[in-house]
Amino acid sequence: MDAGADRPVSGRPAGGRPVIGGVRSAFAPWEDPDAAPLVRFEGVSKRFGEHAAVEDVSLDIYEWEFFALLGPSGCGKTTLMRLLAGLETPDAGRILLRGEDITGLPPHARPTNMMFQSYALFPHLTVAQNVAFGLRQQRLPKREIAERVEEMLALVRLEGLGRRRPDQLSGGQKQRVALARAIAPRPRILLLDEPLAALDKKLRDETQFELMRLQHELRMTFLIVTHDQEEAMVVADRIAVMREGRIVQVGRPAEVYEAPANRYVAEFIGDVNLFEGQVTASTGQSVSVASAAADLVADSTQGFEHGQPVWIAVRPEKLVLHQDQPPRAPNLLAGEIREVGYLGDWTIVIAATAPGRTVRVALANTARASTRPLAVGAPVWLSFAPDAAMVLTR
Repeated sequence: MDAGADRPVSGRPAGGRPVIGGVRSAFAPWEDPDAAPLVRFEGVSKRFGEHAAVEDVSLDIYEWEFFALLGPSGCGKTTLMRLLAGLETPDAGRILLRGEDITGLPPHARPTNMMFQSYALFPHLTVAQNVAFGLRQQRLPKREIAERVEEMLALVRLEGLGRRRPDQLSGGQKQRVALARAIAPRPRILLLDEPLAALDKKLRDETQFELMRLQHELRMTFLIVTHDQEEAMVVADRIAVMREGRIVQVGRPAEVYEAPANRYVAEFIGDVNLFEGQVTASTGQSVSVASAAADLVADSTQGFEHGQPVWIAVRPEKLVLHQDQPPRAPNLLAGEIREVGYLGDWTIVIAATAPGRTVRVALANTARASTRPLAVGAPVWLSFAPDAAMVLTR
């Protein structure tokens, strides 16, 4: 068999259909040196007065990708999206779409469409008329508009609601109408500005998978802006973490979670325990660190200097909690339970391991009941494997 027969070409797997799903291991056009990005930001900056909202950002987004811009309020993620939409003009740099410079094009001349956080539905129009709005702007024939509206309502599962007005809809239904209106003109890239922020948690969780389904069925590129780490981790092929107008890391969700570029990313993406210390030994396969909590060992192929300050980062779910002191365990910390929180699928334990120092542990509730309850004030021992730790230098 030809070794290259099943090799994806520019991110397109054999058969011409992108492999899309919760874990899209076969979809990685950014790893193909011959793949051209759909969107490219080249040294883009945008200032508002003295404030740099976006500072020298370069970024590639590929066709069929579900890409997330993630960061706290004020980090520049929405401004970057608005620059792509043409709603803002960069002070420096270029924005390319399929290799063509669109930096100076007005919004209506760009093959993009945006779904706003507020949904911005027209209250005096019916659901069908809202969905048809962009199609009428394109001056499509009435019959084609009617067919497209019917198709879009079926796609977002709102069949039969075309004659209702927005004030007769639930929050989730309004969100679907706004989404249908945004995708009806069939843009090259759909821009989603905090699209799920107004929904309750259960509906938000359900809608995340609906967005993934729609993106798969439409074979469209989605760019989502969100401050919700879990949302970005669920829906995105790749995430760009932003801070103060700059991109600090780009990668698959598992990459930014398991291998954060720095302490900022480690702390922003999920929960993490950080142990500050100094390197006492480095072998090229592991590193030993003296911290206030204990002497710790972590796997690392990176070279370190003796005495170099580092942080050992460990996710709460990678810590093992022992209610009796184990005879031997790697990276063992003695502590005392301070707080216990039951979340259904997880139990969160906060344990004090030193004066002024607490550690967060996440325990999966795989059994219906614990045979030995966790009591506040009880002694515990915590440990973690060397390969469960991350070594951060900044």
